[in-house]
Amino acid sequence: MPLTQTAQALAQSAAADPTALQLTWFLLVGLLLTLYAVLDGFDLGVGILHLFARTDEERRIFMNSIGPVWDGNEVYLLTGGGALFAAFPDVYATVFSGFYLALILVLVAFILRAVSLEFRSKEAFAWWRQAWDVAFHAGSLLAALLVGVALGNIARGIPLDANHEYAGSFLTLLNPYALLVGLVTVLLFAQQGALYLVMKTEGALQARMRKVATWANALFILLYAALTLGTLLVQGDMVQGYYVAPILWLVPLATLAAVLATPWLHQKGKEGAAFLASCLTVAGLMGLFGIGMFPNMVRSIPVENSLTIANASSSPLSQTVMLIIACIGMPLVLGYSAYIYWVFRGKVKVEKASY
Repeated sequence: MPLTQTAQALAQSAAADPTALQLTWFLLVGLLLTLYAVLDGFDLGVGILHLFARTDEERRIFMNSIGPVWDGNEVYLLTGGGALFAAFPDVYATVFSGFYLALILVLVAFILRAVSLEFRSKEAFAWWRQAWDVAFHAGSLLAALLVGVALGNIARGIPLDANHEYAGSFLTLLNPYALLVGLVTVLLFAQQGALYLVMKTEGALQARMRKVATWANALFILLYAALTLGTLLVQGDMVQGYYVAPILWLVPLATLAAVLATPWLHQKGKEGAAFLASCLTVAGLMGLFGIGMFPNMVRSIPVENSLTIANASSSPLSQTVMLIIACIGMPLVLGYSAYIYWVFRGKVKVEKASY
């Protein structure tokens, strides 16, 4: 984006500074979407790697590794969408109408994953199980790719008219920068999934997943470097916020440390720490995205039509009421999630009643 457009955007945001309530909701929506990316990232990664399993039992192990948690992980996406609707309804309306076809494809992908998990073991026929295996893999891959493409387009900017309505087509969304973000997302989730499977499996399958994780780590770092370079060249305005508040440079530095620590810890055999580092990588990248977008919620081409924290928010009363509800509900959801992960910790054991 030209510097003149960046200057216009900064001037526009300065003319309508966000309130403390709007900033709180910006951070809260970002937190919910980050929790979704961290938690659902690894179970999407397990699905992406599903066809690397060689036997029926191995594929059952893959599915049962995420069986107790996958649906709970997706709660944060629904909650994030609900929070977006309550706090920034114009953003919700623009994104869900402009990305309608893409979001329908994401919905189909999630349905394929869910149905595959529940239906695969209902019959013992080889063709039946193979068909659901392919559906589980395809749904996971498509969901990860499209989520990344959507984030890439929001960061790059989409054509919006003066009424904040999307003025492009589905093909407009398939630009090189957004597709690169999509590929990075797929590899990041595959890396997470491989490291998670190393923690949850044993024997020959675990050894094979170690090799897959090594390759995923290397490929992710290569594409991450390419994306960083592409962002600086194509979306240079996303670094403006770091010059306003230099302390924010700690976020990219911490993210880089997590990116490099993941393969190092993996090679040292510290799989739990490596998985945690990969989760921190996801959280760091979401933080970079949020800092780069601020104060925009959806960057527009032309820039004067962008949806910002200030011009896209709901009324103060709505945000206040929903904040009270969020303060009551979020600790309960987080506590329940932590309890489930604690109960189902350890290696996967496939039993008769398992997926």
